[in-house]
Amino acid sequence: MTSGFHPPVKRSVTIAGHPTSISLEPLFWAALEQAALQARLPLNALVARIDVERMEADNPPNLTSAIRQWLWCWQQSRSATP
Repeated sequence: MTSGFHPPVKRSVTIAGHPTSISLEPLFWAALEQAALQARLPLNALVARIDVERMEADNPPNLTSAIRQWLWCWQQSRSATP
């Protein structure tokens, strides 16, 4: 049986004009791209939006963790919609 697990892939994104690298597993990159398409936003714009939201938290997680958490919430909201 082939494992569906893959190591993180590092990609560069630009947030507020500054490049930063993010390491996510391929399934999270695919989900993030799908969320950006659904929101009709460039990937960088969605990541920037997530970054702003995470910075509003009392104890903000790192950006990669915030993206994973945001994607989980996004998927939950999609599952709840009939």
